[in-house]
Amino acid sequence: MKPLIAVVGRPNVGKSTLFNRIAGNRIAIVEDTPGVTRDRIYADCEWCGRAFTLIDTGGLELKSEDEMWTHIRTQAQIAVDSADAILYVVDGKTGLTTDDNLVCSFLRKSGLPVVLAVNKIDGAYDDTVYDFYALGFGEPYPISAEQGKGIGDLLDALMEVIPVSGVEEDSERIKIAIVGKPNAGKSSIANKLLGYDRSIVSDIAGTTRDAVDTELNVGEDKYLIIDTAGMRKKKAVDEALEKYSVMRALLAIRRADVVMIVCDSSQGLTEQDVKIAGYVHEEGKPSVIVMNKWDLIDKDTNTIYTFENKLKEDLKYMDYFRSVYVSAKSGKRVDSLLPVCKEVVANSRRRIQTGLLNEVIGEAIRINEPPSYLGKRLKIYFVTQIGVAPPTFVVKVNDAKIMHFSYKRYLENALRKSFDFCGTPIRLLIRNNNEDEQ
Repeated sequence: MKPLIAVVGRPNVGKSTLFNRIAGNRIAIVEDTPGVTRDRIYADCEWCGRAFTLIDTGGLELKSEDEMWTHIRTQAQIAVDSADAILYVVDGKTGLTTDDNLVCSFLRKSGLPVVLAVNKIDGAYDDTVYDFYALGFGEPYPISAEQGKGIGDLLDALMEVIPVSGVEEDSERIKIAIVGKPNAGKSSIANKLLGYDRSIVSDIAGTTRDAVDTELNVGEDKYLIIDTAGMRKKKAVDEALEKYSVMRALLAIRRADVVMIVCDSSQGLTEQDVKIAGYVHEEGKPSVIVMNKWDLIDKDTNTIYTFENKLKEDLKYMDYFRSVYVSAKSGKRVDSLLPVCKEVVANSRRRIQTGLLNEVIGEAIRINEPPSYLGKRLKIYFVTQIGVAPPTFVVKVNDAKIMHFSYKRYLENALRKSFDFCGTPIRLLIRNNNEDEQ
């Protein structure tokens, strides 16, 4: 797992601008108004061969009791609890403020290494930078996130305090993240999976304060159950609860080999469920849609087909999903979940021989010729697999610009018809042939 760095500071100090600068593109919303960045955003980054994940947070207003600021504080706390190091951003133009000291106290409680960035030093080195030594975080690094000045030295300092690699986990164990919105039945399913007839090896502190990893042996199979429990905040509003759910889920998703997306059958697939499923798809993780509370549904011979068709419609961007209809309360079909997870993980790690791969693609081309654009027809030279989890293929063509997304999807479907990639996304990378790239 990649080390995580949380970008923290009070509002309007330039955190999102710095985040975008390091990430290499504009991911966060940048606007000269406090409170614009309300939700954490993640970006995978690299510096001098070191990979890490950057977490952007909303600005901290620790004195305010306004509901929005309370929500942002909670998100920042989650980010800090999950991080390996903190990038603390202050405003060099404004100088040291009382609010900076409050944020400083908040960060010191974490016990994490903190690297201090003094932003908005656009001109010559300013003596006010020295004032920030008073925060007690060592050398302040003067930067201009907008102009890109001082970023290299700042990243060098961060590389010195983050671990060389993330927490090592048993590679033989299949890591299963159980995610979903509140009340869907995540913990109930986890408890059933960890039932009396199974060998629970140990409980391990997770990456957040209230997540627990549990090692589980079932026969010769080894699993690590990543349960995202403890997402509720008693005083929070429903909208905030939904957002906390996504934040907890995303951390678990990134670590997992396979993700169980637990949904409440009595509510159907909600907008929040679709959003969580989208995160799983974007991370390239195999998934199992677990329709829990199936015992609450009035059923006839067509009920399951009606539900399945609705899932296919709502999740048409990831139509490879596997679905299982269970009742955590009664235990019905819960025993099928681990074998299904094992199966989709195997599919995500499947490798196809290059010769066989090109036979399948060649036959697909013969059945349906590639499109042409402005008089130029797309030519596909060969296909090769370059990775697994998810299975990733490079398609060499004469001109990548004329590969229409519909034909790319056609090729993906051809692969799925010939090879069992059920439950896992696959990626097709369209690349120009070397002769045409010169």
